[in-house]
Order: sequence, then structure tokens, then C-alpha cells
Amino acid sequence: MALSWVQGRALLGLEAVKVTVEVHLANGLPSFTLVGLADVEVKEARERVRCAIQNAGLEFPHNKRITVNLAPADLPKDSGRLDLPIALGILAASGQIDGAGLAAYEFAGELSLSGALRPVRGALAMGLALHTAGVHSALVLPPGSAEEAALVPGSRVYRAAHLLDVVRQFLPGTPQESPPDADEGWSRLQTNAPAVAAGGPDLADVKGQSGAKRALEIAAAGGHSILLIGSPGAGKSMLAQRFAGLLPDMSTEQALESAAISSLSGRFSLEQWGRRPTCSPHHSASAVALVGGGSPPRPGEISMAHNGVLFLDEFPEFARSALEALREPLETGTITIARAARRAEFPARFQLVAAMNPCPCGYLGSALRSCRCTPDQVHRYQGKLSGPLMDRIDLHVEVPALASQELLQAAPGESSAAIRSRCIAAHAFAMRRQSKPNQALAGQEIDTYGQLEPTASKFLQSAATQLAWSARATHRTLKIARTIADLANCDTTQIGHVAEAMQYRRALKTG
Repeated sequence: MALSWVQGRALLGLEAVKVTVEVHLANGLPSFTLVGLADVEVKEARERVRCAIQNAGLEFPHNKRITVNLAPADLPKDSGRLDLPIALGILAASGQIDGAGLAAYEFAGELSLSGALRPVRGALAMGLALHTAGVHSALVLPPGSAEEAALVPGSRVYRAAHLLDVVRQFLPGTPQESPPDADEGWSRLQTNAPAVAAGGPDLADVKGQSGAKRALEIAAAGGHSILLIGSPGAGKSMLAQRFAGLLPDMSTEQALESAAISSLSGRFSLEQWGRRPTCSPHHSASAVALVGGGSPPRPGEISMAHNGVLFLDEFPEFARSALEALREPLETGTITIARAARRAEFPARFQLVAAMNPCPCGYLGSALRSCRCTPDQVHRYQGKLSGPLMDRIDLHVEVPALASQELLQAAPGESSAAIRSRCIAAHAFAMRRQSKPNQALAGQEIDTYGQLEPTASKFLQSAATQLAWSARATHRTLKIARTIADLANCDTTQIGHVAEAMQYRRALKTG
């Protein structure tokens, strides 16, 4: 018949919206028209599809007026993911393949001029969209993309290496599903997730710094953000790079979310499956690079660090606009990017680990070297971090520099595995009590699950009044104290837990 329909998907943020590729062949002046709010990359599909069909030994209908509509018409489409659906639609409309058999499948893949299929971004998002919506269609994807989509439990994913591999499955009179070993280029993938890769740097490499390690343990157990302040070479970066190794394992849903976001940017690899991501952008990164943007919207570094760690070294050197853009995601765990035509929401529940020097020269308060900065220089440097942003960072930790003797003679510290076991136990303790980490508590939940003893409550109120804390700072101190109590396996939050939590809300030194 001269009309055919093929199903595909377009990406809108983390959503994979269904797109129907409608192909109509008519008599008239030969042409190839593509409509439906297609971006430049999609419009270029006309040449890729024409060459791919011809070089695959199939017949391209040169003598027909070809109209391809990408519905819905008001949804922007980008990238070459719709090459394969367009090619199949033309072949079905011209009667070379069985169009009725295509209805049970969804297709995505970029075509080379020879007809080989190239991987596309967002394959995992497509699999998640089918799983979430309860759609039972099978996905046909190129190598490299099919393996991603097959990570979604219960998915039906077929891998095809060439346009001809797909065409052979839908020739008139061919069964809809061929045996997996019938063709090297066509196979159904199993939906088994790979084992989580172990390894990573060990916290035992960092000598001394027991106070900073304790703060990292609290942050990992409760999901808190942390700011490391110390002179150059004190070990701030080493501590931050080992922080992800202390975090509890991700659930399957969390692993799928993180992998889907990485897939949107083409940065996903099966070797990283189930591992907490650590993103460490350079301090020259713009606000758009951190929070995301563009048209269509793409995720930024804070979304790439979802369920993982965002490490910002040289914290005050980031652009002020970039730092202030972190304020809402630190509170809500999501980022909404609004444009005139579209808006996209990306998850951004990350743990912020920031590192900074106390002053421009870096040696304010150091026992090893004297600071050469004037008070005005120190004030301007520290003033790059606004009060509202500092208020949203849970733990402020000083990382003192070690003397050479102490550094060389110190024994190896406690391993990441030992600290992680305590973090996992405290995290599980909190999850059994409230079904969320302590950092995520809000509103009435803080009072309900904080379980402050009367003496601890009075002590916290007195400290908050004397130190002029905001309501946010008071609540964050209470959540830190609740995490310290969880690490001690205590049902209630005691005065000792509050006293330790208060030490992590100290202001920066100014002289």
C-alpha cells in the first residue's frame, strides 16, 4: 500500500515521547518532503535514508512523491534516531516489507550511507518509557544502544547491525520473530543487568585527617552535602575522590535513573552500571554546564551526578551565577529548565562535595606557613560564596595540613570498606524508620523522626539563638545530629549528638 506507519521515540528531557512516522507515496513530481518540526539532523535523514536503501540493494521509489510526517507535529525532533523508522516506512509503503508486522515494534537508529546502524543517545530512556507506560512493544536498536535498553527489567529488545537485518524479519510471509541464532545481525537480548564493578580509590590512602574522615562518614550515612576547607595540599581532593566509595549501593531504580541520564549525553558505559557517579567539572564551567540547558534541553553536571557525587574543587572560583544556580536543586533534588516552547525536568538529587582554600593564598590559619593576604582580600574571597548557598551546605569541615614528619610516619588509615559498612548500617537504620535518608526529611518529618531528647532540644535552641542560625541551619543541624545518632545505633537524638553536629556548622575564619 502507499501509506504506512512506523513507531519511534523522540527525547524531551528524560522523557521518551512516542513519535509516529507516517509515510505516503503518491504519483506526481518526484520529491522527498519531511514535515513535523524536524531539526536539521532529522532533515538530513533524507539523504542518509536514500543512500542506505540503495546501497543495501533495495529499491528506493525515485518516481514517487514521498511525504514523511513525524507526528505529533508540535514536538521537536532531533538527532538521527528516526533514520531507521523513516527507511522502514518507505519500504513498507512501497510494498517491499510487511507493514502490518511493524506495529508490534518501535525502532530507533541512525543509518550510515552503507545501511549499517549506528548507536543513538537515550536508548535507556526509551526502554524506561515503555516500562513505565506498560507498553508491550519490542524495541529494535543498533549495537551499543540495544545493550543499554536491555537493562530495563521485563523489556523486549532486539539488536540489529544493518538495515537488511531488520528488513529480513519483515519480508512478506516471514514469521514475525526469528530465532535468535537465525542471523548474526539480528538477535534478542536478555534483560540481565551486569554485576556492579568493584574497586575505586581507598580512603586508607589518606593519612591523618580523622576529623575530615568522620565528617565524610556522617555525610555518606545521611546523604548530606559537605564543604572541605583547608590549605593547598592538605588532602581535600583525595578525600572528595574517595567519598563515593562510602555510599550505600544503589537500588535497581536508582541505577536505571542514573544510567538513563548518562545515556542522554552519550556517556553511559556498561562498566559503570550500578556505580555511584562522581562528576567534577572544572571551575570555569558555566551555569548552563552545571544545571543544563540548550534547545532542546540537555542535562547538566548536577543531573549527571544524580544519585552520586558532585565534586566542585576550587569552589569560590566558579562563576557566581553557576554557584547560585545550585541553591534550588540542593533543596528540591530536581531542576526544571524552561524555554519558550518547552520545559523539561531532570532529577538532580546529588551529594555536593565542595573544596576551597580559606583565602587567596591558601594559608590562612595554617600552622606551617603564614598567610600573606590582607583582611580585605580574605573578605572578598570568602564573599564569593553567598550566605544562602553556605546555609544549604550541611557540613563545613576544616582540613588542616599535616607536618612532613606526621605525614611520612603516619600509619595507613581506616579502609573505605570498614567505614562504608558503618554507613550502610546507619542508612538502613534510617530507611527502616522513615523510608528516606535523613537529609531528605522536611517539615513535620524533622520533628517526628528527629526524636530529640528534652535536654538535647534545649541545648539546640540555646545554640541556635546565640549563633543566630536561620531556621534552615537549625533544621540541618538537627538532621546531622540524627545521622550521628544512627551511626551510634541510638533510637533518640542525645545532647552529645547535637554537640558534635554543631561543630560542623562553624563559619569560615576571617583572620
